[in-house]
Amino acid sequence: MNFPENLKYSNDHEWIRVDGKTALIGITDFAQSELGEIVYVDITTEGESVKQGDVFGSVEAVKTVSELFMPVSAKVLEVNTQLEDKPELINEDPYGEGWIIKVEIEDESGLAELLSAADYKNLIGK
Repeated sequence: MNFPENLKYSNDHEWIRVDGKTALIGITDFAQSELGEIVYVDITTEGESVKQGDVFGSVEAVKTVSELFMPVSAKVLEVNTQLEDKPELINEDPYGEGWIIKVEIEDESGLAELLSAADYKNLIGK
């Protein structure tokens, strides 16, 4: 299982890769493995500001549907359009091609509440 050190992690199994005021967000390798084969991604918040901890969309797997929670207060700038035709990219490359949304961070103080890779490993017992 992969836990890149350059990312921050939420207790809800999202990751965030910050680049200045923008960031990419997706779900962790652990989360995708627990969900199983992802068959659909539903993001309804493009263009909206979403507060930290609020739902920004969902992913549907063969077994279940899981809500996605915003790791930091941000405006959703873009949804990964590749996921429309290939939602399985989240399973295949959760930290790369399987990113879910691009955001503009509105409150950077929320980043301090996120977990390091080591803290996230402890959270999930790895």
